[in-house]
Amino acid sequence: MPETVLSKNAIPVRLTDTQWAHVLEGHPELTGMRSDVHDAVQSAERVLQGGDGELLAVKEWEPGKWLVVAYRELNNDGFIITAFLTSKERSLQRRRQLWP
Repeated sequence: MPETVLSKNAIPVRLTDTQWAHVLEGHPELTGMRSDVHDAVQSAERVLQGGDGELLAVKEWEPGKWLVVAYRELNNDGFIITAFLTSKERSLQRRRQLWP
């Protein structure tokens, strides 16, 4: 069952069970964090430009570590591509900030 949250651009962004399973295949450390992934999109501290047209919602998870959610917005519809935790702040700082 897909769950939907609104992005900072007020676009509904969905995460289907199938896509969540795909996220967990690559990032099993996110097990049990589905609501945190939704929250990162809805309550992002900043939104960055991804490398292939996607948006990156970033929210600090703990000091020195961030939850990053890659998603797309297309014609008033959005979907989550993947999510991951990172401590590579420099990599995030190199990206163009779109919000705020």
